[in-house]
Amino acid sequence: MPKRHVRSPVPTFRSEAEERKFWETRDTSPYVDWANARIGVFPNLRPSTETISLRLPAALLAELKALANKRDVPYQSLLKMFLAERVAQEASAVNGRTRRARSGR
Repeated sequence: MPKRHVRSPVPTFRSEAEERKFWETRDTSPYVDWANARIGVFPNLRPSTETISLRLPAALLAELKALANKRDVPYQSLLKMFLAERVAQEASAVNGRTRRARSGR
């Protein structure tokens, strides 16, 4: 008969921040049986958003609206797409420079 591993109980947390700190500093294997894990599907989950105020030159906003109109998307959505693409590019470039610096290149 195979030996059964006893899992440690997951503690109760007072806040999400406390739970986040706990999991950031611990290995999950004493708490979770990953061999029996299943992929979670959350079809109605929406990413949280935050409203900001952004001042743009009128000409830039007009160009953005024209581009959005050509693509048949709201200009705010197009702006989010452009920002997300650029942030990903910058993050990739920074990560590449960090890896090269660590390797001594």
